Amino acid sequence: MQKYNRRSLTGIIIVILILSFCFSPQFRNVYNFPPHMHIVEGETALFPIQFPLTIKVYENAIKNSNLPVYAFSQEVALSSQNISKAIVDIKLLGLFPLRSIQVDVVPAINLVPGGHSIGVVLHSHGVLVVGNSPIQNREGQYVTPAKDAGISIGDTILSINGIVVSSDAQVAEIIDSSGKEGKQLKLVVKRNSEEMTISITPVLCSETKRYRIGLFIRDSAAGVGTLTFYDPNSRSYGALGHVIADNDTNQPIDCDQGKIVAATISGIQQGKRGQPGEKIGVFLENNEIIGDIQKNTPFGIYGQSQEKIVNNLYPEAIPIASMNQVQEGPAELLTVIEGQEIEKFSVDIQKINMQDSPGSKGLVIKVTDPRLLEKTGGIIQGMSGSPIIQNGKIVGAVTHVFVHDPTKGYGCFIDWMLMEGGLMPKTEKQSAKGLFSFADCSSLQKLNVFFFQSRKEVTLLCRIVFS
Repeated sequence: MQKYNRRSLTGIIIVILILSFCFSPQFRNVYNFPPHMHIVEGETALFPIQFPLTIKVYENAIKNSNLPVYAFSQEVALSSQNISKAIVDIKLLGLFPLRSIQVDVVPAINLVPGGHSIGVVLHSHGVLVVGNSPIQNREGQYVTPAKDAGISIGDTILSINGIVVSSDAQVAEIIDSSGKEGKQLKLVVKRNSEEMTISITPVLCSETKRYRIGLFIRDSAAGVGTLTFYDPNSRSYGALGHVIADNDTNQPIDCDQGKIVAATISGIQQGKRGQPGEKIGVFLENNEIIGDIQKNTPFGIYGQSQEKIVNNLYPEAIPIASMNQVQEGPAELLTVIEGQEIEKFSVDIQKINMQDSPGSKGLVIKVTDPRLLEKTGGIIQGMSGSPIIQNGKIVGAVTHVFVHDPTKGYGCFIDWMLMEGGLMPKTEKQSAKGLFSFADCSSLQKLNVFFFQSRKEVTLLCRIVFS
């Protein structure tokens, strides 16, 4: 009986210890690690591990050949020598799995930082429905044929009677001509990702004397934003840091064709608490085209530049830093607040949200530069896409402002923008555990594992060679 009581007491103590650990800062720190990490070649990924945690590093995705690493009150670091990948398993007492992290090493990427003010002209694929416009028919009644047939605000009209449509004027002409001929309209409409065919009978409007279906539509959008980066090797660029959406429907514009042009900032509407500020931009008279727009994504617009883009503050391309290299503390922001001159302003990275999947709010930044605060009040509309640079590396871009405090805002990691722009491979979730699919590694690949004590190298522990 006494032996049984000792076992029960021991079990209770173990459970209490495990539960206590689960609520400890170290446990929360482990779960801050995303299940998938990119390391740019030459970077080091740090894993601050303390007792009772252990780490195992596995070659590639194969767990039958592994190197057990036990660290007590030390930092374990993975430092790449060549393009590589590995799995890092973190366990409690070497028995209970806590986190499995895939680490991929990608080639070093050097980019010209942006900060340039650009005019954005985007034409949608089809025409976007932005509102309903009741029609007064011959009997004096107000009717909405398109709405009654099932057309909703936010839908995109792709074609009418087999004719692909691209402008509001073209749509109006097709509707009027079909009405005069007594033909019913067959519209191919896209709603989210689903396409459907809807039939509508046009109605003669007693006010305009034209046949209509009772819709407000839009075929393009234009505005001013900020360039984030330019790749001198591929001549590709990324800008804005967030999707371009229609003002009325808040729906992303499905990009068909578009362009970015040179713009100048002619004025500033200062941001205030509860009232976001705004850059007042003007497209240059010569409408000089900088590049095309090929993609409108949750992390900005992307395309090809027609000519070399230069930044006088950074004549040469500089490295990027992956999200695990970003640190809380001082950084700088590049943007234009007058004319076309790119300026450098001080900011402070106050919070880093390590993300399992792409998100536009990975960084919380605060403007600390006195001149920028005096001129703009902080972060304002038109500043989206302004690159954030820390320790000489591009780490992200401005995406949103805090409405209640314009001195603060969100930024996205540069990783997500590079994935959208095709400069860094995207990751795909493979299972609910957060592991991802692996690409084949055909070349000789190496990964060095070091022990660190207070961020100083103590011992070269091992070298893992992948084939």
